[in-house]
This record gives sequence, structure tokens and C-alpha cells, in this order.
Amino acid sequence: MARMNRLSLVLPIAALSIVLAGAPVLADTPEVIAAKANRLDHAWSISVTLSHPDTGWDHYANAWQVLAPDDSVLGTRTLTHPHVEEQPFTRSIDHVVIPEGFDHVLIRVRCNLDGWSPRLIWLELPR
Repeated sequence: MARMNRLSLVLPIAALSIVLAGAPVLADTPEVIAAKANRLDHAWSISVTLSHPDTGWDHYANAWQVLAPDDSVLGTRTLTHPHVEEQPFTRSIDHVVIPEGFDHVLIRVRCNLDGWSPRLIWLELPR
């Protein structure tokens, strides 16, 4: 089972290091630096700030997903190019439909060389 870490609405870099203390070190997998959820009428906008040692087309962070607590995929943000000179970087997914009753979602990240990180990040949803 994937390791899960809690992330509040917006988590600064210093706080994230506390959340991830004790987590296994994963070589070259993208790291979530911050995440935020904003309600948009009947859907959500999810923003995620990632850090990854992109080296170019051969190795770069290429996607992240929003998962429901039951691990079903609610949204995927494909990253179509390396961000060698832009680290960390933030990207969003708008119009993510999150079923009523969920108080959080999970974020997982992927790079084109190492695949999906086993680490899941817990993102609380504002009420």
C-alpha cells in the first residue's frame, strides 16, 4: 500500500519537511511542495507545486493526479515538457468533480523515467 502524507490547504516548504519526516527517500521522483483546493460552484480547482530534478526530455516530472479517498482518479494533469529552468513549478486542474462527503483528496505524482511515486499526499478540502 502506498505511503500517505497529510497536506493542509496550502503547505509551505518548511512545514512539508515535517510532514515527510520518516518517509522513505525516493530517488528522483517528483516532490509535492504545496497544494491548494478551491471550490468552484459544483467543482474544484486543484493547484499543485512540484519540485523534480528535471534533466530534459529523458527525465522529467510528467504528470500528477487527484485521487478520491477510494483511489479512484478524479483528474489528471499531464505535464507536456521538462521544467529544467523552472523549479519548483505550479500547475492546476480546474473543474475537478469531487463527490459530496469527501473531506480530502490524495495527490500522486509521476516522472517519465521512474513512473508513479508510491507516496500519496493528503489534501484537506476546505468546507
